[in-house]
Amino acid sequence: MDTLQREGDELEWKESARWVKFEEKVETGGERWSKPHVSTLSLHSLFELRTCLQTGTVLLDLDGYSLPQIVDEIIERQIGEGLISPDLREQISFVLLRKHRHQTKKSGKSSNKGGKSTPTRSPAPSRGGAGANFNRSTEDLRMKQQQSASYGRLRHGNSRSMNDIADTPGPDQLKNKFMKKIPRDAEASNVMVGEVDFLDKPFVAFVRLAQATTLGGLTEVAVPTRFLFVLLGPQGKAKSYNEIGRAIATLMVDDLFSDVAYKARDREDLIAGIDEFLDEVIVLPPGEWDPKIRIEPPKKVTSADKRKSVFSVNEQGLLNGAAGGAGEGEDETPHPHELGEELAFTGRFCGGLWLDIKRKLPWFPSDIYEGFHIQSISAVLFIYLGCITNAITFGGLLGDATDNYQGVMESFLGTALAGTVFCVFGGQPLIILSSTGPILIFEKLLYEFSKNNGIDYMELRLWIGMHSCLQCFILVACDASYVIKYMTRFTEEGFSSLISFIFISDAIKKMVGSFKYYPINTDFKPDYVTAYKCECLAPNPLPVPDNSSSLFGLDFTALDWSQLSKKECLKYGGSLVGKTCKYVPDLALMSFILFFGTYSMTVSLKKFKFSPYFPTKIRKLISDFSIFMSIMTFVGLDMLVGLKTPKLIVPTELRPTRPGRGWLVMPFGKNPWWVYVASFVPALLVTILIFMDQQISAVIVNRKENKLKKGCGYHLDLLWVGVLMAVCSFMGLPWYVAATVISIAHIDSLKMESESSAPGEAPQFLGVREQRMTGILVFVLTGVSIFMAPILQYIPMPVLYGVFLYMGVASLSGIQFWDRLKLFWMPSKHQPDFSYLRHVPLRKVHLFTLVQIICLAVLWILKSTVLAILFPVMILGLMGVRLALDMIFSQHDLAWLDDILPDKDKKKVDDKKGKDKKKSKQDDSDDEDKCHDPYSNCPPTSESEADRSITLHLKISSCPTAAVPMGPGMACPVPQVKIEMDSDSYSDTDHHDDRRRHGSETTL
Repeated sequence: MDTLQREGDELEWKESARWVKFEEKVETGGERWSKPHVSTLSLHSLFELRTCLQTGTVLLDLDGYSLPQIVDEIIERQIGEGLISPDLREQISFVLLRKHRHQTKKSGKSSNKGGKSTPTRSPAPSRGGAGANFNRSTEDLRMKQQQSASYGRLRHGNSRSMNDIADTPGPDQLKNKFMKKIPRDAEASNVMVGEVDFLDKPFVAFVRLAQATTLGGLTEVAVPTRFLFVLLGPQGKAKSYNEIGRAIATLMVDDLFSDVAYKARDREDLIAGIDEFLDEVIVLPPGEWDPKIRIEPPKKVTSADKRKSVFSVNEQGLLNGAAGGAGEGEDETPHPHELGEELAFTGRFCGGLWLDIKRKLPWFPSDIYEGFHIQSISAVLFIYLGCITNAITFGGLLGDATDNYQGVMESFLGTALAGTVFCVFGGQPLIILSSTGPILIFEKLLYEFSKNNGIDYMELRLWIGMHSCLQCFILVACDASYVIKYMTRFTEEGFSSLISFIFISDAIKKMVGSFKYYPINTDFKPDYVTAYKCECLAPNPLPVPDNSSSLFGLDFTALDWSQLSKKECLKYGGSLVGKTCKYVPDLALMSFILFFGTYSMTVSLKKFKFSPYFPTKIRKLISDFSIFMSIMTFVGLDMLVGLKTPKLIVPTELRPTRPGRGWLVMPFGKNPWWVYVASFVPALLVTILIFMDQQISAVIVNRKENKLKKGCGYHLDLLWVGVLMAVCSFMGLPWYVAATVISIAHIDSLKMESESSAPGEAPQFLGVREQRMTGILVFVLTGVSIFMAPILQYIPMPVLYGVFLYMGVASLSGIQFWDRLKLFWMPSKHQPDFSYLRHVPLRKVHLFTLVQIICLAVLWILKSTVLAILFPVMILGLMGVRLALDMIFSQHDLAWLDDILPDKDKKKVDDKKGKDKKKSKQDDSDDEDKCHDPYSNCPPTSESEADRSITLHLKISSCPTAAVPMGPGMACPVPQVKIEMDSDSYSDTDHHDDRRRHGSETTL
């Protein structure tokens, strides 16, 4: 918006405010833009704007190619309508064609610092009042025109003195960095307001160009102009003009009104658009707030589609905050439980698998080249460290459980092999495969069973893996993944919360364990440091090593026992005596600093993209690489301090952990024949575990909140998990399935946001960078980690425990169960405005949360015992608990707190269809009775007749109101009926001008 101001002795249009989505004003002094804020308009200015459009000139679809030509058309229309006299033509033209000074340009003359003020309200810095300066400028115009004896119509390029605006955009417009904030294909609406001394009534024009045109130096950036609003008025009402200009500018960035402005056929459509805007306006009492306060832009704004239904909602009598005011995710009806066509039951052999392949194959090239992005680098580093930490931890526990038949080396090799194959050929490459706790429990029980019964463990495990692979094939062929649609949010949140809590508890347990191995020296007294010593005493009698001892040939009598190190003293059989012999540096405290520092720094840097510091690109880069920067920071701190904290230990040789074990397991020769058949039973339990763990993790990854566009592949994923089960069984490697927490972390590290957002508008979440390269690189790096041992040995384990803690905590964000859990400790007045709290009583919300807590506690207890092998069965138990909740909660409450089960949805649809069918039958019978009436309009019987049907819109105008008494001699006007006929054969998406051509209008 530009306001007319005086710069020295010259008039110019000076930029005072701008709108991309929110308002920005030029601060006092004109040196910078204000923070974006919500426009606060006076109700009076909106009514004045409505009056301006009613009485002013409205030019729609004007063919304009330059500002002088457009100004000429406006003035010509005003003269033709009798709104201004022809004598004012040159004066108005002179004013409207003055140069425009934008905020990026600094004034070259000495001017008043109050640049926003109008010429009549601020004294001139050197000469008389603004009115005199303006008169002098217009008198100069009149003198030049009198000398040339030309008072004709002003034409484009008539006189360079008459047109100060450049014909083409200047370098400041082309190089303006603000262009990055403007959406692509945007069009400008220019507002020009000011006061002059030669008008006695306002000069108002609203122009919509037929095609957007770049009008030279009119705009701050090189954006084509589509709309132009001009308001010139008599002196003394500058504030009122400015408010009207702000009102039309605010309307033009409103989604609904801008749509009206683009499609308006006449003046009445624009006024109707203002009326619709006024219907949504909320008035703030002037005595209850400060109008000088600038309202911060909201994080979420109601979409135009949701606002379109505000009138029908208001008719239901809903109060403020319940209609048209809910942000995204707070609809008046909850989202239905939809998992997409991927889980539709086809009824054909391998029908779901075939559809998965057809769905994913066209995306395969883009899955490769879209991975070449800088964001992928941070994701690879983050997930890689999480995977190797998990592989080392799980490998160590598996080695203890199976007597090193499977260990860290097998864990590394299996993770690399299974993960790479799955990311290349799987249906959802964003899923990260890993070993899980229930599989570890099963391996431990299986090894103990084999050892106690004299059965070869590796051969039995191979047959279990092959049977499980075959069972997975059967599940894929029968579209068994269809049952996943019965897993609602209740089951998903219970499962994901349990896995997240396991990550958090394991990280804390590891950290607490360091205080056990490296205790803090609470007994140390600095004042008695002289009394602290530790000596090595020789054993008595001295040992005599035999030929088989590693100490054979060592002369113990010649040893100086006092000079031996702690390790040598214990090795040779000596004893340590003294108060400092058990002294350990404060490694536990240093480990805690590394652990908590990595976690807290990662959380802080992850949120850095929302901070006000540094440009957007730098903030986003820091946020993307937050994990890597945190790890490198505390690895450097550990190296600087020099304490021997526990470090990451990676195998350095490619060989099995257990000596004498090969890389291939033979299926026959060590166990009796009945073992090959009986292994079908434990394989069934493994299959249930794999199926539930894999598919629930896939459902969580494929949530609609993640906005994935390339589709899912539940059947294809399960197929490859089964194949990898058999391959890993033959090679003696661990079994792998989808890791929920690491997969969620993978999704979070690849989220995309809009790069060009309006000032004040939060970046919009666009979706996830769906590709295969990050997963492939993660698992390839995991495989070659054995060759990177010299580098990885500098990473302290507490740093990786901090990464584990962050993964567990971050995966809890966005889970409704976690939000409802926090409500227990919140007073009602401080509770967030969640949508379900508006529709479900708080006691029922707490009851639903309590049921989830009990279920989670039962799962946690089972996980901590030998019964952990029944974990997949308990997940099925969660589905049974959810089914029982239908008897406790109403379907309305469950629709908000959870999801309605598919059968319930079907029942609702059937009921609705039954009602509609019954109603249609009743309507048909009524219509049939009407058809016997010769004066009734029967419905068309053929399709061609239906296509030619029309719609009649009746507009009846009569006396304003019957409550007003009629005076003598006053006659009530004759009621008028206006009939508008629109053909129904044209869809609602047709343009208004098309509908107008095919319709007709009659007034009676």
